Amino acid sequence: MPAIRRTVLAVPGSSDRFLTKGLGLGVDAVFLDLEDAVAPPAKAEARGRIVEYLHKDWAAPTVTVRVNDWTTQWTYADVIEVVAGAGDRIDALVLPKVQGPDHIRALDLLLTQVERTHGLPVGRIGIEAQVEDARGLLNADAIAGASARMRSLVYGPGDFAASMGMPSLNVGAQPAGYEIADAYHHVLMTILVAARAHGIAAIDGPYVAIRDVEGFTAAARRVAALGYDGKWVLHPAQVEAGNAAFTPDRAAYDRAERIMARYAEATSQAGGAVGAIVVDDEMVDEAGMKLAATVAARGRAAGMSPTQEED
Repeated sequence: MPAIRRTVLAVPGSSDRFLTKGLGLGVDAVFLDLEDAVAPPAKAEARGRIVEYLHKDWAAPTVTVRVNDWTTQWTYADVIEVVAGAGDRIDALVLPKVQGPDHIRALDLLLTQVERTHGLPVGRIGIEAQVEDARGLLNADAIAGASARMRSLVYGPGDFAASMGMPSLNVGAQPAGYEIADAYHHVLMTILVAARAHGIAAIDGPYVAIRDVEGFTAAARRVAALGYDGKWVLHPAQVEAGNAAFTPDRAAYDRAERIMARYAEATSQAGGAVGAIVVDDEMVDEAGMKLAATVAARGRAAGMSPTQEED
């Protein structure tokens, strides 16, 4: 089963304070950042600091590193130094500003060489691709299927809005003046469809107003309703709300488990091989069972288990 990614914490790789703080936070994943959160003069030093912290114990079960994008002079050194120094501690590399499958293939080839050089299992380190502009969105399907290493597509709302000329300064929030709908619905669905077509996760990007927990919660719940697996978090204040947004509530989870159990019984030979049943006054057929299985899987991944039903 793919690793759960309800909350993905961004940790600047140049800051001992933030790296230390991130070690114990109750998120599903972290990425140690070498890109936007690190100033150009600090990038080389940040690689060594990230290697040092990768060897520490992280509470997050999934630990990744965001390297710089291929248009910069830093990408190859990011990959070589970080993977050589702590490749056995890295679950995936996050590649920003991906515009096409060639960006993924290039990273795959470089990773393979570094893994072989340092005796690491070839192919174990995954790739997470950020879709952040129009070209990347148009190529989302090809990007998602570009390598067996692909683990997720990640929406980058700030760079995407800038690339489209949207007059908004609030990354992750709806642009002022567009109140009739979700301005990013098409973008989010395109990324989600591409991810699902290739069996990988879809992750929403950050909501930068770190004190606006209500706004963050609304944004997280909106993408969770579409089917996204999780969202980036920038501050401890966002973690609890993020985990909750991507975890079914108890009533929904218990109902999903109940539907699955009763459907399995009814469709069995012993149960009469019935193809459609009624649960909680609603008809359930195979499609309804699949929906229930999705909800139940999310709950189980979050550590939930069915409550005991009374006869």
